[in-house]
Amino acid sequence: MTGISTRFQVDTTEGGKQVLSVAGDWTIWTVAQIEETLRNTKIAYDAILDVSQLEKIDTSGAYLIDRALGALEGIDDKIPIRGEHPTIERLLGKVRKASPAAPPDPIHPPGFIALLDRAGHGAVNAWQEFLGLLGFIGETAATVGRLIANPSRIRWKSVVAIMEEAGLDALPIVCFLSFFIGLVIAFIGANLLAMFNASVFTVELVGIGMLREFGAVLTAILLAGRTDSAFTAQIGAMKMRQEIDAMRTIGLDPMEALVAPRLIALIIMTPLLTFAATIAGIGGGLMAAWGAMGIGPQMFISRFQEVVPPQHFWVGIAKAPVFALVVAMVGCRQGLLVEGDVVSLGRRTTSSVVQAIFLVIALDAMFADFDKIKAAGKTLDTWDEKAKQNHVAEIKAS
Repeated sequence: MTGISTRFQVDTTEGGKQVLSVAGDWTIWTVAQIEETLRNTKIAYDAILDVSQLEKIDTSGAYLIDRALGALEGIDDKIPIRGEHPTIERLLGKVRKASPAAPPDPIHPPGFIALLDRAGHGAVNAWQEFLGLLGFIGETAATVGRLIANPSRIRWKSVVAIMEEAGLDALPIVCFLSFFIGLVIAFIGANLLAMFNASVFTVELVGIGMLREFGAVLTAILLAGRTDSAFTAQIGAMKMRQEIDAMRTIGLDPMEALVAPRLIALIIMTPLLTFAATIAGIGGGLMAAWGAMGIGPQMFISRFQEVVPPQHFWVGIAKAPVFALVVAMVGCRQGLLVEGDVVSLGRRTTSSVVQAIFLVIALDAMFADFDKIKAAGKTLDTWDEKAKQNHVAEIKAS
C-alpha cells in the first residue's frame, strides 16, 4: 500500500510468518494517509517488523505500528525487528509503556451464580441507599430545626409557588382517580356481598376503605409519580448546570433554598389532597351503590354516618404528612445526587419514583400492623376487665 511518502506491505515468509515492511516517513504529518488501511489489514501478532526502508518516524508512527502488531489485544511480547533504524526500538518501547493496558476478558459466570451475584449487588446497593436516606433525613431535620429557630429564613414565596404546582395542579387528577377507585370498590364489594345477602355493607366497605387507606395511599402514590419526579428533575437540572455550586459559592444553603420549601409545601398540601381524594372516592362509591343496588344518596349518607366511626378519617389524615415527608425527601435527595449528564438525570428520576412508591406502601403496611397491635391490646384489656368482673361476681355469689 502506498501513499505520498508512507507505505507498508505485508508478506509471508517460507516459515509461514508474516512480515510487515514499512517504508518512507511515518510521522504525524504522513500516517493519516494509511491509518485506516493499516487498521483494516489483518496482521498476526507475532509478525516480523521490517524497517530496512524506513526513514523518519515519530511516536505517532510508532503508535500506529504498535497497534497493528497486537497491542490492542493485550499482546505484550517484544516485537521482532528486521533491519536497522536508530530510533525504532526506543519509540516502540515508549509507546508500549504509555499505552493503556488492554482490559481483561469479561468473566461470564453460570446463570445461577450470575443471579446470586446480581442479588448480592442489589442488596448492597439497597443498604447503601438506605444509609444515604437516613443521613439525608438527619440533614433535613437539622435544617428544619434552624428554620424553626429563625422563621424569617423560610422562603414563603417559594413555598406558596410549590403549593400551587404540587397541590392545586394535582387536585383534578387526584379527585378523578379517587372517584373511579371508589366506584370500583363499591361494584366489587356489592357483587361479593350480594352472595351473602349483605349488599348493604358496601357502605362500610367504601367508607372505611376510603377514609382509612385508599384516600391517603392513592394521593401519596400519585404525588410520588407526579410531584416527586418533578422535584428530582428540577433540582437535578440545576445540579447539571452547576447552579447549586453557584448557590454555595455565594453563601446560600441548598437545603434551605430548595429542600425546605418543597418539604413545607407538600406537608401542607398532602392532607388537603387526601381529604379531597377521600370525598371523591366516597362519591364514586355512592354512585355505584345508587346505580347497582338502588341505595339512594340519602340512605347511603345516613348509614355512612351511623356505621362508620370518625376515627377512620383521622387515621387517614394522620398518614398524609408522613407520606408527604417521604415523597419530598426522596425526590430532593435524588435530585441532589444527579451528576453532570442527562443519563444520570433519567436514572435518578426513575429511582426517585420507585423509592417513593415503595416507601409509601411499606409505611402504610407498618401503620396497618400498628393498628392491629393496638386493637389486639384493647381486646386483651376488655377480656381482662370481663374476667375481673366475673371473678368479683363469683366472690359475691359465694
